[in-house]
Amino acid sequence: MIEIRELRRAFGGVVALDGVSLGVAEGERRAVIGPNGAGKTTLINVLAGEIAQTAGMIRLAGRDITRLRSWQRARLGLAHVYQRTELFALLSARDNVALAVAAREGPYRVFRAPPRAEYSEADTVLGRVGLAGREDAAARALSHGERRQLELAVALAQRPRVLLLDEPTAGMSPLETARIAELIAGLDRALTILIV
Repeated sequence: MIEIRELRRAFGGVVALDGVSLGVAEGERRAVIGPNGAGKTTLINVLAGEIAQTAGMIRLAGRDITRLRSWQRARLGLAHVYQRTELFALLSARDNVALAVAAREGPYRVFRAPPRAEYSEADTVLGRVGLAGREDAAARALSHGERRQLELAVALAQRPRVLLLDEPTAGMSPLETARIAELIAGLDRALTILIV
């Protein structure tokens, strides 16, 4: 599903990625582990198109996406959950997910009021990640663990083929960590997941 060949990323004289090659088949779940500063987040950000690689090649389902921008990669089925929380704090959980549903139809769709179907789908996705009953809560009113669940819901609303998770349990209590691990384990087995 996703293939990386000889990926390199340098920041001036500092080489964060040097000759990274990796293949993750459809439905596989892989974790990239290493010490702080090893380049794990850089790898995820390069794969998502947030930063450009210095050299190397990235393929998604056989298609070369090396030079595509992040939004183009997202349209092809690549979703990214960041290490830091990236939500619309003043919007409800439902609205955050409905915007992701709307964005599937194109970048300008998000500027129109979401139709009832988008809200219905948002509620379904929120239920899948354990946020049923919290749909109307503003994102900023959610606990840290719930915000991470909401970010996962936003990513899933994009109907990705590949899900990139950057430290999805950072800053969580053991109970919240177990909840997120259970959610990830219960995701559709056809979904390819890469976790750092």
